[in-house]
Amino acid sequence: MAEILLDAKPTSQVQLFLPDGRVLRGPRGATLEDFLRPFQHLFPAPLMAAVVNGALQELTVPVELEAQVRPVTLADPDGRRIYRRSLVFLLEVAFDRLFPQASLWVEHSVASGGYFCEVQGRAPLTADELAQLEAHMRDLVRQNVSIRREEVPLQEAVAYFRARGMHDKVQLLRYRTKPYLTLYTINGYRDYHYGYMVPSTGYLRWFALEPADGGFILRFPEGKDLTRLVSRNVAPQLMETFRQYGQWLKRLGLAHVGTLNQVIEEGRIQEVVLVAEALHEQQIAAIARSIAEHRKDIDVILIAGPSAAGKTTFSKRLMVQLLTHGISPFSLEVDNYFVDREKTPRDEEGNFDFEHIDAVQRHRLVHDLERLLRGERVRLPRYDFVTGRSMEGPEVQLRPGQMVIIEGIHGLNPDLLPGFPRGRAFRIYVSAFTQLNLDRHNRVSTTDTRLLRRIVRDARERGYTAQETIRRWQSVRRGEERWIFPYQEEADTMFNSALVYELSVLKPLVEPLLLQIPPGTPERIESKRLLALLEWFRPLSHEVVPDDSILREFVGGSILKGFSLWQPPA
Repeated sequence: MAEILLDAKPTSQVQLFLPDGRVLRGPRGATLEDFLRPFQHLFPAPLMAAVVNGALQELTVPVELEAQVRPVTLADPDGRRIYRRSLVFLLEVAFDRLFPQASLWVEHSVASGGYFCEVQGRAPLTADELAQLEAHMRDLVRQNVSIRREEVPLQEAVAYFRARGMHDKVQLLRYRTKPYLTLYTINGYRDYHYGYMVPSTGYLRWFALEPADGGFILRFPEGKDLTRLVSRNVAPQLMETFRQYGQWLKRLGLAHVGTLNQVIEEGRIQEVVLVAEALHEQQIAAIARSIAEHRKDIDVILIAGPSAAGKTTFSKRLMVQLLTHGISPFSLEVDNYFVDREKTPRDEEGNFDFEHIDAVQRHRLVHDLERLLRGERVRLPRYDFVTGRSMEGPEVQLRPGQMVIIEGIHGLNPDLLPGFPRGRAFRIYVSAFTQLNLDRHNRVSTTDTRLLRRIVRDARERGYTAQETIRRWQSVRRGEERWIFPYQEEADTMFNSALVYELSVLKPLVEPLLLQIPPGTPERIESKRLLALLEWFRPLSHEVVPDDSILREFVGGSILKGFSLWQPPA
């Protein structure tokens, strides 16, 4: 029987239990950094934070009780977000010190690891000025200045930002419902960021600044080597797509989320919805017109893009536009060309890798495609997803001159159609290139937009919980990074499926799903991060969404759900 002591007092020592069975013992009240930093050499990448009893915590948090602790490093998605967020704050501090009369805007991500930044209130930085800015950042890193966190009354934060002329932040805070705001401080410079930071500037050793397109890029590690900057992959089409959307938002007067919230509160959102949807229709019509103008040279339309990009609705709206030009493409489904399940490649963990290009019978796909284009009757395969077997499907024959449209994640990969003449295909890349940021320093990730879309769609159409969707997301992301993103510049054109108002529509639909995720689970950490993002958006009913919108693919009620073109008879 255990001995019970009524006058027992807490010991001066506390223990932390690591996932590998190690036990750390130290003084009660010491920070997580004090406990974990001496063992940095045991971790796979630089330490950024820790998960304590299932909750993500900053390294500055004091340890008062025994706990299960998992170190979070730069190899983890949360660790990478913390590093990049802290790096942006470091850039802010250095920029304000050198160029106090100008303003820094962090716009969007770029390929190969980085954020595109612009300077307002003066001419773009010269090469010498950019070098000075980077040097000052590195000096702050060498000084290892503390990054201090504090909660302040909301009105104090508003007064601070108003005094600094940061009206975008003032406008955003006008709609905040909580009476406080968390601010971070480096050398007296303060700002908020919706997420955690590293304890000090000494953690931020890996970065570079590079001039680009009238602004500059804040580079950070990406890929497997997390302490080295990879060669930058120049992506002119991607950069141009972001630039065009940013210009459109400015013309509409929507420079940041605060302006969107104001439009919603003032009851003027219908105008924004109609213009946003009209922009989509204009882009789709332009793509269809380009295809029609080159129809003699095009046999195949290839459509690719990451998960929840809206490829299905885009494809159907493109078909409608092509019909106005007298073009009725035949849809050839890549999913029916999967190899038998036992022949599917496996990933590093031994699981079936359905995103791998060798999961597709590529040579049969090319063989069938070439026969169809010659006007022959072709027996297509049909894949049974229950048994994992390829079976015989319908026999089809194209009409003379009929195009084929193929949608799938490998659509831009040159190896999808081995031997097929590249010039006979028109390639389209579809993704949600989000550009409306919270404010000048807090960007909204394109990946987060797609994840929120997918959570809502999976719950409505497939019965998945938000926890199940989030659990699968990292596997989906690995497939995208390997099989989609490297080939996005192979596209003949890009379509931006983002809608400026969509997070306000998704907010009331996705928040209840995220709140159902049980505490203490890894998915709960992600749900808290997403809920923190959604806090900044005013809610909007999905009833404002037109019935042919890309967004209807996720919230339901699309008039295009059952739409299909007439297919050639057997």
